[in-house]
Amino acid sequence: MAKVSGGLVMYRVREENLEVLLVHLGGPFWAKKDEGAWFIPKGEIAAGEDELSAAKREFEEETSIKPQGPFIALGNIRHKSGKTVHAWAFEGSCDPKTIKSNTFTMEWPPRSGKKREFPEVGRAGWFTVEAARSKIHRDEFELLERLEKNLRESSGKT
Repeated sequence: MAKVSGGLVMYRVREENLEVLLVHLGGPFWAKKDEGAWFIPKGEIAAGEDELSAAKREFEEETSIKPQGPFIALGNIRHKSGKTVHAWAFEGSCDPKTIKSNTFTMEWPPRSGKKREFPEVGRAGWFTVEAARSKIHRDEFELLERLEKNLRESSGKT
């Protein structure tokens, strides 16, 4: 069965440019990847859990930042893997260097019998939507386009 996740896009406007906070996954598999290796903070929705509540919980677990609304619904997207991501956006700001993530444990190096702990999120950064185009996992870029369109329409600019 395909996974279902909830995620949040934190955004801010600097010098009339929309910027979004993206996270780069921690651990050895993503360490040397950059283009297409950034994501919105998100995670699996537990059975019976409200989608927005899951998105807020996951954002806080992955960034140590408690998200504050109002929240803008961005709908959902489907990754090529089959995972569905329900997403919202909210305005905020932070210093990406201060982000602290939850961790996970895995055998590393493979077949070594040694368990190591890694942060789920290795780093975070602010990107304009244009800069994010090459950084974000391609299946999630549509969420940024939806946010940009929503903000443009709500400000009366077309």
